[in-house]
Amino acid sequence: MAQGTGSINSDYKDWEWSADAGERARLLQSPSVETVPKSGESQGNSLGATSALGAVFIVVNAALGAGLLNFPAAFNTAGGVAAGIALQMCMLIFIIGGLVILAYCSQASNERTYQEVVWAVCGKVPGVLCEVAIAVYTFGTCIAFLIIIGDQQDKIIAALVTEPEGAGSSHWYTDRKFTISITAFLLILPLSIPKEIGFQKYASSLSVIGTWYVTAVIIIKYIWPDKELAPVEIPTSPSTWMAIFNAMPTICFGFQCHVSSVPVFNSMKQPEVKTWGAVVTAAMVIALFVYTGTGVCGFLTFGAGVDQDVLLSYPSNDIPVALARAFIILCVLTSYPILHFCGRAVLEGLWLRYTGVTVEEDVVRERRRRLLQTISWFLLTLLLALFIPDIGKVISVIGGLAACFIFVFPGLCLIQAKLSEIQETKAISWWAQVSYGVFMVTLGAFIFGQTTANAIFVDLTA
Repeated sequence: MAQGTGSINSDYKDWEWSADAGERARLLQSPSVETVPKSGESQGNSLGATSALGAVFIVVNAALGAGLLNFPAAFNTAGGVAAGIALQMCMLIFIIGGLVILAYCSQASNERTYQEVVWAVCGKVPGVLCEVAIAVYTFGTCIAFLIIIGDQQDKIIAALVTEPEGAGSSHWYTDRKFTISITAFLLILPLSIPKEIGFQKYASSLSVIGTWYVTAVIIIKYIWPDKELAPVEIPTSPSTWMAIFNAMPTICFGFQCHVSSVPVFNSMKQPEVKTWGAVVTAAMVIALFVYTGTGVCGFLTFGAGVDQDVLLSYPSNDIPVALARAFIILCVLTSYPILHFCGRAVLEGLWLRYTGVTVEEDVVRERRRRLLQTISWFLLTLLLALFIPDIGKVISVIGGLAACFIFVFPGLCLIQAKLSEIQETKAISWWAQVSYGVFMVTLGAFIFGQTTANAIFVDLTA
């Protein structure tokens, strides 16, 4: 990769543009986004090649994912269809607002990735916190992916060995811990060790096909239900006023596409904030319909008895659902290495900055370090996935971090961007934007604190 000539953040001399910095920028992009040069790095070719319509589908693809499986349970937690939809609609306003703020700050700071924008606009401490949050978030999502693999394999194996539901298995090779481990060692680990991630485009296609197929199956199964499927109870209101906040982690986890949104914005033919506002509004409306369709139909099919992973609520021998499980497994198998690359790249960047060594000076040790990081990351996520079999508990933790990416960091960026403007008299619009930023930071901090505390004291200690 060609080296750039300028620094990513001119305020910090220790963070120069290098081949390694470019690698980190590429790793945190959406799988469908090509790397494009920053303004001023290339003459006559500074604009991207992505149309507005293409950007809509890239953002939709970035938003939709494994969190889809948890939405019916989130509707149950929120207290029914009305509460679940109302909560989504309220949060969607701030989700779209955060995406627009990031584009505005990216344009103002001339940075191309999420963490670089936070570094340039907010400074060193928020920048480091942002990178640490990305690393923790990707680590937690990798755990969730392994749990999903185990959940789907349990059902597929139960159908193949034709054992009664809930009877358990006496065969060691059908044990959940064995199947997750063998799948992870044979398929995920080899894909996670290499430095390059050229297979991203294939993972993107699998994600799109798998997500839409799962949604279609859940909706069709609600319209034409199997005779043996009957909901026990359908809640119409939340059990307590705090219960509705417990659904927020799932919604944040599902709609979080902000980390990959900055490269998407910069890949557009015309990266303008107004155009981007239309793009993300259209993308989030599409995502809203998919998540709402899955959440409502899955919830109404099983009621209060819906599992945290909705596919677990269906019988093992249901062929269309079994195909959906296979799609999800394929999607997760290719998505885990990509998320691992993102987390590993951030950790590598933090290490290089801490030691003050450039990647060019540390090629041999970089290979050893990458192998150590990959194996440590892989083994830790695998061990935690084996002993935390409930995906809802993992999402309750990482959903709080997703709230930071959606609310806290964009809010801080907006506040800092407006405070840096030199104006003798502050207009009403200036005060309104600063107030909006303060409100976003406050809301995000509340969601993060509440969901994290609930996860620690209720879910993880249960």
